Parts: sequence; C-alpha cells; structure tokens
Amino acid sequence: MSSRERILGRVRRALDGVRDEDPPVERTYLREHGQRSVAETVDLLAENLADYRALVHRCTEDELAATIGRLVAERGSGTVAVPTGLPPEWLAATGAEQVEDRAGSTPHELDRVGSVVTGCAVAIAETGTIVLDGGPDQGRRRITLVPDHHICVVRVPDQVVSSVPQALERLDPARPLTWISGPSATSDIELDRVEGVHGPRTLEVVLVGGGSQGAEAGTGGS
Repeated sequence: MSSRERILGRVRRALDGVRDEDPPVERTYLREHGQRSVAETVDLLAENLADYRALVHRCTEDELAATIGRLVAERGSGTVAVPTGLPPEWLAATGAEQVEDRAGSTPHELDRVGSVVTGCAVAIAETGTIVLDGGPDQGRRRITLVPDHHICVVRVPDQVVSSVPQALERLDPARPLTWISGPSATSDIELDRVEGVHGPRTLEVVLVGGGSQGAEAGTGGS
C-alpha cells in the first residue's frame, strides 16, 4: 500500500458515520478582552508598545511639531523621509532635510536617511501593534523598513482600538498592510536579541490628542 492510499484510508475512517446534514461547529470568539474606557485603552496601548521596546510619547496637537522636531534632533538626523501626504505642519520645527517618498528611491539612498516620520492606519492596544496601510501620510512600505529610526504618529483616540478583530474591521485587505509591534528584532538559538535586522532599530510612537495628554510615558519618555 502506498503512502497516498494509507492517508486516504485514514481520512475515510475518520469520516465514517459523519452525516452531511451535521451542522458546522459554531465558534464564538471574544472581540476584546475585558471592558475598558477610552483612556484605559490608550494607556494599555502605551504600556504594550513600551513592553515591545518602542519609545512612547504623548502630546497635544499644538505640541506635535515641537515633539517631532525634538525627536529628530535628539537622534541627530540630518535627513527625514517624508510621505507625500504627511501634513507639512508636523515637520515645521525640524531643520532636517526632507527626502520625499518616491518610486525611484533605491535601498542605498534610503539607508542614508536618518529618520522617517509617518502616520498610521490604526493602533491595537491589546497587542501593542501599529498598522500601516500605505496611506498618503504613511507612504511606500520601504521607507518604514530601511531607515533606522521611525517616528509614527497615532491620533488619539480616533486611531486606537482595543483588539485585532476591531482593527481588521477598519482595514482594507487589498492594501499593503504592515503590522509593527516594536522595533525590528530577532534572536538566535541562544536567544541573543538583535534589533534592526529587518526594519528600524528604533521605533518612536507619538500619541497625539486634542487635549492635554500629561507627561510622556513608556521607555525613553521625558
């Protein structure tokens, strides 16, 4: 008897007695784990982002340009990659040269860029994940994978959801989705962690809201 015949025989025996009219097994999944207020959801996002070693900052809309300018200056970046649809006022406080996102950019050119500033499509609190979908304020996927420093702006609370199912409802599966949980990292068989292997070594997330957001939170906040 061949391997194929043995496998098919097991399948037939497993299906023996199964009726076509048997109803499918109904599986119910939680859409989110627990009930949280908007503020608690945002706090959970900040906590999980920091747990993944992202640097988390909070500010108001009026403080956003100054916050981005400070982060770029602290990084020492002379150039910043800019998606074509990024609001120009976001970079009003930085003197770094702005490198426009364009189809002809080569990996070597992007590797020389100091930082990249983008928006996002949605942020997931329970997993500490930022999702990009290539929107006008996010640009092509490669500008967020090649430069070593990524500053991502999340609008609070509009772009924050509790769970992955809630995020999927907002996303278009036909778009180029990039799911980011902290800076790029991997580890070898001895569990030595190495960051920056297949993406930015440093991820800074700015949670920006209309009202006062209080002091910065997470690792690296000041």
